[in-house]
Amino acid sequence: MERENQFIGQSGAFLDAVERASRAAPMSRPVLVIGERGTGKELIAERLHRLSTRWDEPLVTMNCAALPETLIEAELFGHEAGAFTGATKARAGRFEEADKGTLFLDELGTLSMGAQERLLRAVEYGEVTRIGSSRPIRVDVRIVAATNDDLPALAASGEFRADLLDRLSFEVITLPPLRVREGDVAVLAEYFARRMAAELDWHAWPGFAPHVMAQLEDYSWPGNVRELRNVIERAVYRWDDPNEPISYVQFDPFESPWKPKAPPHRPDKAAPLSTTNGSGGQPATSALPPGVDFEQIDDLRAAVDAHERSIVEHALGKHRWNQRQTAKALGLSYDQLRHAIKKHGLMEGSEA
Repeated sequence: MERENQFIGQSGAFLDAVERASRAAPMSRPVLVIGERGTGKELIAERLHRLSTRWDEPLVTMNCAALPETLIEAELFGHEAGAFTGATKARAGRFEEADKGTLFLDELGTLSMGAQERLLRAVEYGEVTRIGSSRPIRVDVRIVAATNDDLPALAASGEFRADLLDRLSFEVITLPPLRVREGDVAVLAEYFARRMAAELDWHAWPGFAPHVMAQLEDYSWPGNVRELRNVIERAVYRWDDPNEPISYVQFDPFESPWKPKAPPHRPDKAAPLSTTNGSGGQPATSALPPGVDFEQIDDLRAAVDAHERSIVEHALGKHRWNQRQTAKALGLSYDQLRHAIKKHGLMEGSEA
């Protein structure tokens, strides 16, 4: 877990989840943390531990998806010397390491059925048995588990033990995705940007250009806070002039005119009906500015002008307001671009 991370946000949905975690923390009962990737499940797990009576005991973390199925049980419950090939000496498992403290099981939905059965016994009886041993070991462990899977659906289909789910779900905290956290994108972007500016020794933080902030607000953030942090920090460190507002962000770090193409012998996967444009993930099925719906248009000329302005402003930011490079990238003459800048009242940049 990254100790430097903090809870940043002001939306009601986010604050409700944090408050629920705070209320559950003192209870030595299992807690399930549900959420999409990048929503902060690890941070909630750490909060549950730090605000509990176990705060000065170990917080042990295990990613259930990071290990092959054959090793998961040995990692969780330990093993004796000679229990299997390569086990040259006895080793304590994560349960023993977390005794008196908290065990955080990330990606819980990937556990094998065998590991689930042994986990069920550990939760129910507070005992674990090392692989290769017949002597149970008493442990006092509070379990916090996280997943982005639909565990009730997996239990209904027989892919996850329903009795284990019952024992782990004393409290369930579901974290809202960033796209529904109203107002939090701007708050988080400002926080990550200022921190990166300080790391780069900028004397002041120049802020974001308005069109960039609009793009940040309109993007769907499939990677949530983790993705936002990467996008913001990348934009700041790439920006050359700390005295001017940041006028370009790249949502997809793999976007490049030299991006390798799939080998011709590899069959192409079926493409989705809608594609994405260069602004980082917004559907390109409509030629409209982000956030505008066909049903909302009652002035076609204004909608077209708004879209043209958005394209020109984005391209100017991408090319650091170098008008000749921007004109070339948009397939315009220099005079045509100058006319567009004047037409839309955009801030005049330096001429090339």
